Amino acid sequence: MSGPLTGVRVLDLTAVVSGPFATMFLADQGADVIKIEPIGGDSARRSRAAIDKAGEFSAMFISANRGKRSLSIDVKSDAGREVLAKLVAQSDVLVQNFRPGTMERLGLGAEELRKRHPRLIYVSISGVGDTGPYVKKRVYDPIIQGLSGFADIQSQPVTNRPQMIRTIVCDKTTSVYTAQAVTAALYAREKTGQGDHIQVAMLDVMISYLWPEGMMQYTVVGAEAAAADPNDRPDLVFKTSDGYITAGTISDSEWQGFCRASGDPELAKDTRFATPAARSVNATARIHKMAEYIVQHTTAEWLERLDAADVPCAPILRRSEIIHNEQVVARGIIAEFDQPTVGRVRQPKPAARFEVNEASIGGPAPRVGQHSRDVLAELGYSASDIDSMIGNRAVRVAV
Repeated sequence: MSGPLTGVRVLDLTAVVSGPFATMFLADQGADVIKIEPIGGDSARRSRAAIDKAGEFSAMFISANRGKRSLSIDVKSDAGREVLAKLVAQSDVLVQNFRPGTMERLGLGAEELRKRHPRLIYVSISGVGDTGPYVKKRVYDPIIQGLSGFADIQSQPVTNRPQMIRTIVCDKTTSVYTAQAVTAALYAREKTGQGDHIQVAMLDVMISYLWPEGMMQYTVVGAEAAAADPNDRPDLVFKTSDGYITAGTISDSEWQGFCRASGDPELAKDTRFATPAARSVNATARIHKMAEYIVQHTTAEWLERLDAADVPCAPILRRSEIIHNEQVVARGIIAEFDQPTVGRVRQPKPAARFEVNEASIGGPAPRVGQHSRDVLAELGYSASDIDSMIGNRAVRVAV
């Protein structure tokens, strides 16, 4: 396996998406990620609809766990804790997303493990952190969307009813922040020789993520009431005569380009839209005016006109159209490979492309316990020892 993280071992004690997706990025970049699963497997394997006859894989599980090795052990058993202790001693990074306090009860808390292994980078992912009145709250993505302002920013223009984003944006964004933090800690360790304890709370991540434009009117202390909400305007989805497009007209050149593309010489004379400040103040009127023009012609015609005028624009693709889109195909963004017991599957290639240390999909998602024997043998366990642990149900192997 190649990649900038080749030689780094990551112990993945996470489940569902926020943790597994983060460690999958590290696997794509060359890290040896050992996924520690309970005897019954990660619950995400059974999320929504199974895509294989045995019910071992869901599409979501594959998309967050490709390229990893699976060790299935009972961490509550003596044998399981012994195996985990040996693995920790040989690992660079440990990532966990149990509810606060769980790892401490298992004897695997950050303070205890880092005292024994000062070079260890220990990562704790949580919903709202380990302090505050919500610390014991059970958290999923919609809870964080509600707390962070994401549901509010999606509010319907007329009723002001908050709306959820229809994807687990909080889980996945937390994954990206976590993966970046891990690589920063690995870099710091190269200089200092010391590991770290990284705590990533989904709520912290999403407030930080939303802030630059989503919280503009709350940036200047004392001026909140006077600031208009920059997001209180229609979205940039425009209906054409046969589909939908999006287009942006922030700068003067872009607005003038749209005016030329509209074919109406009077539009450029409208003082409500003549300057960036005027277009911002009159954003709702501007977007409605654009819609009046755009609905009169086809998607293809508008894209041709707007591209010629150097106005940012794109078709709004249905999900079924994405894999066939000319830009997606030209970039080779989507890869295909064989997933055991499932068949041929699609996955996006790693988004960060390294010229020297190339990142790549390291293989399919593992079956439950697929690599249990290999990992235990690497730790020095004999075949008879492994068979004994399997017989005692402290370890599971794929069959």
